[in-house]
Amino acid sequence: MDFTVVFLGLIAGLFLGLLAGWFWFSSGKKISNRLQAEIDQKEKELADTQVQIVEARSKAKALEAEAKANAKEIMSEAKLQVQEMTSHVEKDRARIEEHEKALTEKVKEVEKQRATLTKRETEMKEMEVELKESTVKHREALEKVSKLSAEEAKKKLSEELKSEFAPFFAAQLKEEQKAMEEEVEEKAKNMLAEAMQRYASEVATESTTTVVQLPSDDVKGRIIGKEGRNIAAFEAATGVDVIIDDTPGAIVISGFDLIRRYVAKLAMEKLVEDGRIQPARIEEVVNKVKEQVAKMLLEFGKRATEELGITGYPQDLLKIIGRLRFRTSYGQNILKHSVQMGNMGRTMAEELGADPLIVAEGCLLHDMGKALDHEVSGTHVEIGVEIAKRFKVRPEVIHCIAAHHEDIPIETAEAFIVAAADAISGARPGARRESMEAYIKRLTELEATAKSFEGVSKAYAISAGREVRVFVDAGRVDDLKQLELAKNIAKKIEAELTYPGVIKVNVIREKRVEETAK
Repeated sequence: MDFTVVFLGLIAGLFLGLLAGWFWFSSGKKISNRLQAEIDQKEKELADTQVQIVEARSKAKALEAEAKANAKEIMSEAKLQVQEMTSHVEKDRARIEEHEKALTEKVKEVEKQRATLTKRETEMKEMEVELKESTVKHREALEKVSKLSAEEAKKKLSEELKSEFAPFFAAQLKEEQKAMEEEVEEKAKNMLAEAMQRYASEVATESTTTVVQLPSDDVKGRIIGKEGRNIAAFEAATGVDVIIDDTPGAIVISGFDLIRRYVAKLAMEKLVEDGRIQPARIEEVVNKVKEQVAKMLLEFGKRATEELGITGYPQDLLKIIGRLRFRTSYGQNILKHSVQMGNMGRTMAEELGADPLIVAEGCLLHDMGKALDHEVSGTHVEIGVEIAKRFKVRPEVIHCIAAHHEDIPIETAEAFIVAAADAISGARPGARRESMEAYIKRLTELEATAKSFEGVSKAYAISAGREVRVFVDAGRVDDLKQLELAKNIAKKIEAELTYPGVIKVNVIREKRVEETAK
């Protein structure tokens, strides 16, 4: 049994060995065939590559031959171009040399002329020195002969010419002045008439008292109060004087400040309507009315700026502008006066080519200082300039404020227009009024100022102080001195007197010759 197993094992091993050998032989044959195929393929590719190399060599030889031919052609063309450029360069060089020669000759000629001019200049200086010396010697000789110095001779000659030709020069000056005045007056009339025609407003005047109507005279006792406590508390709270007289059904509130009078009027009306009049109640009502009036001031300021097309002002500045509604000058309401000026000034600025907005702002703010001149020291111009600087108003507008009364020289067209609009608005008939005493005093001072000049015989203030007629002695004042006298009188009036609008100075010289026939 063991033998059989061994035998079967041998047979199985032999079979497996044969099977493995057959498998290995068949695999090796396949690998050999595949390698041979790859070798054949590589040999074929090598043969193709050799053929391509041969073809490439033949093409390279052909390209090399073609390149040599092209290079020969390019070289020949380049030689021709080089020859042409060389000829052009030679021609340019010849022209440059000719120009250099010409310039050299011109430089030599200029040097000769310069030397000649230098020589002539030296000769002229020497002649000038000689002329000055001879002039001095001649003047000294003339001074010895005439026994007068040069200054004395000039003065004497000037006096003789002045006395001899004074009528002629005066006539010429009058004609020129008349022609200029007619032309300027015509243009000014047209422009001012158009400005005033395009804007018209009512003329209003204010007084220094306000009347409050009462329902009955019994209320007067309650207003006075026990031992006058109520009226004393009211006057202390409002800053006005309350006048209670025999006028039936009314009391009078007196004060120079319109705002205080307005506050007092409203407070009194509320107290009378309420019926409770006592110091504590008076103080409470007055404070409420002051708050109400402060809002009104802001509203007045807004309306004025809106009417003139001005924007960007802070509320504090608007309140100051609104205060002008309760301020007057010679009876003219300042806020209405300023708004009126702004409208007329804008029209004139548009006609003259100036800045209308600067003019409108300058007109509105020109009298701003009058809103606080009772509370702050200084002129209304100085106060107005300080307020404008504090609120950072434009420098051009500040100049209009500072110069509208010519406290400083007027430097811009806008400032001239503001000053003109101020004079127009203040000079309108009925716009301003003053007391009889002040009116007579102003005319007397005007006549005295005119009479203070040498040669004036009479002087009369006419046209409500808008004109002064001055009569001079014809023997002491000639035509030329007449013109100087008129200017000097006008300057003195401007410097020493205060007056609304403008004053015309009319100097009259009349020579009368009388003879008696016997």
